[in-house]
Amino acid sequence: MNNSEILKQIIESRKSTYPKDYTGEEISQEILDEILSSAQFAPNHKKTKPWRFRVFRREEKLQLAKEIQKIYKATTPEHLFLEKKYLDFAEKIAKTDTVVTISVNFSGLLPEWEEIAATSMAVQNMYLTCTANQIGCYWSSHAVINHLGEFLNLEENQRCLGLFYLGKI
Repeated sequence: MNNSEILKQIIESRKSTYPKDYTGEEISQEILDEILSSAQFAPNHKKTKPWRFRVFRREEKLQLAKEIQKIYKATTPEHLFLEKKYLDFAEKIAKTDTVVTISVNFSGLLPEWEEIAATSMAVQNMYLTCTANQIGCYWSSHAVINHLGEFLNLEENQRCLGLFYLGKI
């Protein structure tokens, strides 16, 4: 099989896989590094590399879950608050080996949409690398991400775009 056929096969088999389908096995650090490294090859105008990723595993991952639950409870009107959704945040993260926060750093050199697009391409590279390594993944963008800035120590010119869940399948 030539490179073009291999790439086509990976692109066509790429999909979102949710934590309920993860095995619970740990992703090796080597594969995780490969996934994150692939993002660095995304095209980006003026070479701003606007993507910012923060990796959460083990205890840090559980702290993230607690923060997300806290944000959900604080920002959801009582009549819209769902206990099941509140509990689902922690359960989903507990079933996930690694959660990576996806943020964008706006350089001011380009329109914001270009840096969001570049960040999205970086995530697509991670998706494809996950697929090649039989790692399940998906990008979640629940409204709680709009309130993670302080927890993530984001600067004024940065914004969280989502959470990238990874687990063995």
